[in-house]
Amino acid sequence: MPTISPTSGTGRRIGLAALVATTVLATGPAATAQVPGSGSAATAQAPGSRSGGDCGTHDRTRRALRILTERDGITGAAVLVSHPNADEPCGRWAEAAGTADLRTGRPMDTVDRLRVGSVTKTFTAALVLQLVAEHRLSLEAPVDRYLPGLIHGHGHGHGHGHDGGLITVRQLLQHTSGLPDYLDAPEWEHPERLRYRHFEPRDLVTRALELPRPQGTWHYATTNYLVLGMIVREVTGRTPEAEITRRIIKPLGLHDTYWPGDDTRVRGPHSRSYFIDGDGDGRRVDGTAWNMTFGGVGGALVSSPGDLTRFAAALFDGRLLPAAQLAEMRRTVEADADRLWPGARYGLGLISTPLSCGGTWWGHGGTVPGGHRALIAVGPGGRSVAVALNKVPASLQAELDFLDLVDKSLCEGRPSERTTA
Repeated sequence: MPTISPTSGTGRRIGLAALVATTVLATGPAATAQVPGSGSAATAQAPGSRSGGDCGTHDRTRRALRILTERDGITGAAVLVSHPNADEPCGRWAEAAGTADLRTGRPMDTVDRLRVGSVTKTFTAALVLQLVAEHRLSLEAPVDRYLPGLIHGHGHGHGHGHDGGLITVRQLLQHTSGLPDYLDAPEWEHPERLRYRHFEPRDLVTRALELPRPQGTWHYATTNYLVLGMIVREVTGRTPEAEITRRIIKPLGLHDTYWPGDDTRVRGPHSRSYFIDGDGDGRRVDGTAWNMTFGGVGGALVSSPGDLTRFAAALFDGRLLPAAQLAEMRRTVEADADRLWPGARYGLGLISTPLSCGGTWWGHGGTVPGGHRALIAVGPGGRSVAVALNKVPASLQAELDFLDLVDKSLCEGRPSERTTA
């Protein structure tokens, strides 16, 4: 099945507990240089970034990238690190490895656009919290207040049926609603067969309600965010995509970020994306062209690493939300490690994860079936990292290596680490 989720597998989600749901500056292409002895790995410095002196060579991050591309078979991987303080040494830097386009051999970089999957959920959550701050929505209000009769059903399997009078906006945001994920339906076992189809949110929600009720109190489901999008439309009279564009994308100047709609292309400079053919012959297939209407406000956005770091900075420095609503986003519940990873907790469209160097990162990851994976994370002190892959990790080890790249990027060169060294 496809994964508009922070984690993913070759066809099904794979949790790290058993087998372990998650990006560039538009001013010009980054310069690249071959890493000695690295084979296909290359490093790229972000425009405006600093290098040399106390900045070091980011060897740990570079090695983590090389492991992903050389050992784990990821086609291309890139990471952009940014600090909100322009005077911070090593305040902005980038590294990349592998190939962005197998047809031309163009190296991976941190300038390209990509499909960011479930990182979209953080944009949608920020919009919902803005409406809460404006008293147009309530986190504790039931779905039925806004969409009477939408959520109902017997919930085959476990527990009782679905009741829109009992499911709240907060529960939708934090995946504690008990709603199934429509992407768990049998027809999504081979998503490539559906890659050019158009989907409507209401039809996908209806399909989800036909599925068995999930076990446990926390269950990651893009269904929740499609319902939130329908609520936004009911409350504002505009599509949630239009509201996110008007309230977030345009004010922040996110020039690489847009809703593709039914357009199967990625506009502008972008990395190609790749997946392994599901028919069993192991071929690497170009999955760049894809109709992402099935992801909607839960997973359809196109963006870039630079735009994602700008969005994250604005979210956490208070430009998008009042302090009270940002605090609500960071109120977490324990997440199922089989659908995220050990140590992860889920807030309102935000994931928290412990760092090896102390503290926690906050952000979200995303994966799309065509092969793009993105992650945005903000660590202690405001350092942010945006990661872009153009092939999805397909094993436990590759998933662990991906998470290690995030950790290394946020920890490398921190003052505590330099002092210890």
